[in-house]
Amino acid sequence: MIQLTATEQATLDRAADAPMLAQVERWAAINSGTGNLAGLKTVAGQLADAFAALPGELRLVAPDPVESVDAAGRVNIVQRGEHLHLRVRPDAPVQLLLTGHMDTVFAADHPFQTLTWLEDGVLNGPGTADMKGGIAVILAALTALESSPLADRVGYDVMINSDEETGSHASAALIAELARGKTAALTYEPALPDGTLAGARPGSGNFSITIHGRSAHAGRNPEEGRNALVAAADLALRLNALKSGELKVNPARIDGGGPNNVVPDQAILRVNMRPSTPEAMGGAESALRAAVASVSREHDVHCHIHGGFNRPPKPLDAAATRLFELVRTCGAALGIDIAWKATGGVCDGNNIAACGIPVVDTMGPRGGAIHSSDEFLITGSLAERAQLSALTMMRLAERGTV
Repeated sequence: MIQLTATEQATLDRAADAPMLAQVERWAAINSGTGNLAGLKTVAGQLADAFAALPGELRLVAPDPVESVDAAGRVNIVQRGEHLHLRVRPDAPVQLLLTGHMDTVFAADHPFQTLTWLEDGVLNGPGTADMKGGIAVILAALTALESSPLADRVGYDVMINSDEETGSHASAALIAELARGKTAALTYEPALPDGTLAGARPGSGNFSITIHGRSAHAGRNPEEGRNALVAAADLALRLNALKSGELKVNPARIDGGGPNNVVPDQAILRVNMRPSTPEAMGGAESALRAAVASVSREHDVHCHIHGGFNRPPKPLDAAATRLFELVRTCGAALGIDIAWKATGGVCDGNNIAACGIPVVDTMGPRGGAIHSSDEFLITGSLAERAQLSALTMMRLAERGTV
């Protein structure tokens, strides 16, 4: 076991003493579903006030425009909230990126709005684990780091976006910009209840395929029509058949159709694809386009593909493995057993890894049942994970590299 120095212990004590639980209770009491712009603005303001205690330049960044295809096939611009960005010591020899998200999956009218203690040390509430708790850990760890003699060796960018839960379309460019040239990155999605971290992750892509056919009377001249709904169903079956050990495919919805006596002239197929490797992602996109071309030809319809792979696969390369091992070593020094395993979920860690930056993306507190009204935070893990982050950053400062 690697012993902690007196200086390290003092820094870690400061991390553990931060008022994280009170912050989580305050922030999670505000609905900040991705589409709730008023709630996101309130949370962003509170986060800006909290992070202003750190040195550096803090700003709220306007979201990039996001396109969405509605049920009628129209492409609309969806508004997202502002993102928080803090930059500290950009000229320091070690440069880190820390990311989190202020949005949740719970809309303003969702019934899950309040906090409940399930038992001592287990807090149920929207966003407690995913990830208001993670944001509190970021702030506690960085506040403690600023008290360390190693602080001058570390510069960092903190990015807390407003749209992670819907794919980070309005913040992807900002993430890529801030990841450039970083030594390493830490993202604060929650760890599993037992503390296990997410290792390799698949990629994810969401597609809306609009199919234009030709309407006709269903009884008088159906042969003159081109049934877009049937073409969409055929395409859904073809895409579903692409499933393999390296590719998950979920045809999720078909919008379209109309009166029973009219051949439908438009349908929209929604599908999610999750490739486990970059090669599988390339193959999936090629197979999708080939299936669309075949359906277009065989059904005599016109198809338009909207969307793409917004989360590239995140395999564990050598640099990422070294960063995980450093986190495990730091955990051992704190008496915490750190393990990791592959997971089927995706997050901003995918986007960071695609920039060639090693990242551990579950540095947040322990919790579970996320994306449901059973979501819970193990509150004792706030101090534990703040210390783990602070020590990891100090060790990176000492080493100068991953």
